[in-house]
Amino acid sequence: MTNTQKRIRPKMKASAAFLMALLMLLTLTSTVQATFKYEHDPMQNPNAARDIIVDENAVYGYSPNPDSPRLGAFASHDWSNADIVAKAREERIEYLNKDAELYSIIQQMTNEGKDTEAITRAVSKRRNEIRVESYRDNPEGLISMKKSNLEAYGHEDGPTPDELYEKYGSWEIALEKVLTTNPGMDACLGLYDIYYPTYRINAEQPSVQIPESGEYEVKTGDSLFRIAAQVYRDGRKWRELYEKNRDRIKHPALIYRGQMLRY
Repeated sequence: MTNTQKRIRPKMKASAAFLMALLMLLTLTSTVQATFKYEHDPMQNPNAARDIIVDENAVYGYSPNPDSPRLGAFASHDWSNADIVAKAREERIEYLNKDAELYSIIQQMTNEGKDTEAITRAVSKRRNEIRVESYRDNPEGLISMKKSNLEAYGHEDGPTPDELYEKYGSWEIALEKVLTTNPGMDACLGLYDIYYPTYRINAEQPSVQIPESGEYEVKTGDSLFRIAAQVYRDGRKWRELYEKNRDRIKHPALIYRGQMLRY
């Protein structure tokens, strides 16, 4: 071996080691950058935290808690599989978009002079039906959903209006809960930030005197129904609120903290 070859070989080894270290660094950086992060931490929401676990292998960083009565049946799914999660996400968005139908039922029954109890019973029944319909092409998911309901409520159909009333103490709050989504499942499917305003986190606000008309700043946990109950003293007037803010609200279920709404 010549002196020149002896000098080149260590340099080649050094270069190879440098390239390997660089490759490892780039791989690590890529992995860190690819980690999904929510603006709002689902684990700070008790209603989400009881149903999910932090899962670094999951597409959106969370998967159902096997011990959860609500979502435990879904824990066996592969939450690290991007294709499976993407399909489940599309199905859930389609399901959540049917909220518009529930709001239409509320408006129609309100126009007919029905009281809040009657409206809650109708909307609750339809919500449970929509949930079953969302699994029309997913028999395995339907079985999991029914098992979850059985463990949570003692029957497969989802919460009844009377169970909601007993739990929340008023038909107004029961109706609002019917219109909310499951934050744990939303967290597992990348939807937590989108529906965050509907979760009623820290929803209890001090009583304030609200003028007859003006603008209302949306607070964490607000919904159109809740705001209408405050500004109009009647939650069933949420549609009136929605119509006054069509240029500011894309969907009745999607309002955001800090938004200014006319009333």
